[in-house]
Amino acid sequence: MTVRSYPFSPLEGLRLDPMYAQLRADEPLSRVRLPYGEEAWLAVRYDDVKMVLSDPRFSRAAANGRDEPRMMPHQSDAGTLNMDPPEHSRLRGFVARAFTTRRIDEFRPRTAEIASELVAAMRAQGPPVDLVTAFATPLPVRVICELLGVPVEDQDKFGVWSEAVVASTSLSPEQIGEYLGAMMEYMYALVAQRRAEPTDDLISAMVKARDEKGRLTEHELVDLAAGLLAAGHETTVTQIPNFVYVLLTHPKARDELVAHPELVPNAVEELMRYVPLVAGTVFARYPTVDIMIGETLVRAGEPVVASLPSANRDERVFTNPEELDFHRPAYPHLGFGHGIHYCFGAQLARMELQVAVATLVEAFPDLRLATPEQDLAWKPGLLVRGLRALPVTW
Repeated sequence: MTVRSYPFSPLEGLRLDPMYAQLRADEPLSRVRLPYGEEAWLAVRYDDVKMVLSDPRFSRAAANGRDEPRMMPHQSDAGTLNMDPPEHSRLRGFVARAFTTRRIDEFRPRTAEIASELVAAMRAQGPPVDLVTAFATPLPVRVICELLGVPVEDQDKFGVWSEAVVASTSLSPEQIGEYLGAMMEYMYALVAQRRAEPTDDLISAMVKARDEKGRLTEHELVDLAAGLLAAGHETTVTQIPNFVYVLLTHPKARDELVAHPELVPNAVEELMRYVPLVAGTVFARYPTVDIMIGETLVRAGEPVVASLPSANRDERVFTNPEELDFHRPAYPHLGFGHGIHYCFGAQLARMELQVAVATLVEAFPDLRLATPEQDLAWKPGLLVRGLRALPVTW
């Protein structure tokens, strides 16, 4: 069987390599070699990807001690993403009790208030404005920091430190270790402060739950808090410019949202499906027994990687998947993952993305690129696709 180098071609913006469509049609489970680690099977069809992500016969913990197929030279300690039940269930359940849907819903008005403040500052500055620095970065950072209880004077630090969470080659292993260490040291101090002086924030709630229930070690508590802080804003910082870029390069879709803002929730779901956020694939699963994926037998211990962007373009599931359609019949995309490792910040991200898109559409109905599309620069060396800057005008 052919073993292909993966990713199949250099990553260019939000372009999805046509090889995915070819494999979905002819070779839904193929052999690939990522830049680092052992060879793997690659799943590209929607149903196969869902199976790999949710079937309990696939293990994430089995990656520990293996030369896991990966996009970066270092092997990352991904916390709960490297765990199986029951350890994973214990830690995820703890986060779920603090990171409730009610808490997220209650924070929607404050998120809208922050978004409006940022828009007002953009108007005061006047065009052109870099949407990444003026809006897309400060909005999620301020939201997650306020939710967690990070003092405002410390919030800028996390824009630097959290790159370590999504870096593949943009940072050296030494820099990644330095940034993660600094984040953990800060969170230890903040947890101790909230234990001594609790406030109405997420870290205080987590400290109280840990101290009353006693089901987490102090390190586990700090690790979860740091993970929430980084993961709670890094991908959203990236997705807001991605979404706006897609809208500005699909003017009919943008005009539709301007005319029908009630479509924003549908639009966010469709954009989550359409935008291939993940650069390649991450977090291999290892079957604990021999298992059939489609018509292919995968032996126990052979790693399988799954492409979420390919699954979200599967012709068997989504009609005209290459088109952006805000009226698409509801069908669950895999933009937030699937199974026990489904993104526990999905509700927060949804809320922020809805607020961001709605605020920008209302404030700048004639928003447009302030530079030729071909001159836009994309961030290299990350596990996610994103723009360095998005100059816009109105």
